[in-house]
Amino acid sequence: MNPYSIEKTPLDVLELLAQKVKLLRKERKMSQADLALRSKVSLGSYKRFETTGHISLDSLLRIAFILGRLEEFEGLFKANEYKKLEALFLE
Repeated sequence: MNPYSIEKTPLDVLELLAQKVKLLRKERKMSQADLALRSKVSLGSYKRFETTGHISLDSLLRIAFILGRLEEFEGLFKANEYKKLEALFLE
């Protein structure tokens, strides 16, 4: 993260996601090879993800599924949520 900014960059978020996945993997006592095999992501891609944060969205979703966190992605980019709330207050 840029030490002179409070805003996170896309790279910051990638690295943070990789750290969180690594912690979840370790909590479940899984090796990198175990998680890669179960998620059908190549071991090389998974190792690169933990190191750099770079991975395809498809692979990330497969990993999230194995770790029981897929539903957390469903809440991204909801456009109509705020409109529904706004309508409640305008009635």
